[in-house]
Amino acid sequence: MSLPPLPSVPTAGLRVLLVEDEHDIAANVWDFLERRGYVVDHCADGAGGLARAMQGGFDVVVLDLGLPRLDGLDLCRRLREAGHGVPVLMLTARDTLDDKLRGFAEGADDYLVKPFALAELEARLRAVARRGRSSGPLACGPLVYDPDVLAAQRDGRQIPLTRLQGALLEILLQEAPRIVPHARLIERAWGAAGADMAALQTQVYELRALVDRPFAQPMIQSVRGVGYRVVAPE
Repeated sequence: MSLPPLPSVPTAGLRVLLVEDEHDIAANVWDFLERRGYVVDHCADGAGGLARAMQGGFDVVVLDLGLPRLDGLDLCRRLREAGHGVPVLMLTARDTLDDKLRGFAEGADDYLVKPFALAELEARLRAVARRGRSSGPLACGPLVYDPDVLAAQRDGRQIPLTRLQGALLEILLQEAPRIVPHARLIERAWGAAGADMAALQTQVYELRALVDRPFAQPMIQSVRGVGYRVVAPE
């Protein structure tokens, strides 16, 4: 991976945790990001990466999947189960659709397949960090979402969400009860890098399981061939 020329104005430093066991890749990514003003910490195995991520203080975690001591998918799942909503960008050589969907299901915010261009890594990193910023609590009827804690509440029940689930619910509540087209949902959740309908459907399925399934009336509605919307129960 060759380093593209530096921009004339360095990027303001986001705090990045890089969890990668391949020395050459880690060194290139670290050097590339630090030259652009990022603050980078590095762990070379999954167990160490999980412990460091649990301490908090990062804007983004850049996470390899094939790690020693603890697989990246397990790391991401444990991080989410512990209530940490830090955005996670996964790096992996696993490029099948099933692999990508599993990564999103475990709480990843984006997925970059090796080999990758460092400029694309930075673009995706900035996109997931931007989506992690709070817009304040949003509500529709009994459903409330607070981006600051990555949690929804419905009828008094607390519902922890992943960052990706939160991004989707956030735009649905911002537009409620209007229909949000599929393309706009994909852009909000995955940024300019995009995703496909299968990934969107997987995330909406998981979101419905949390927000609708335990309750008598569903609030997330699918408009066939168009998109999704949130409506308050009658």
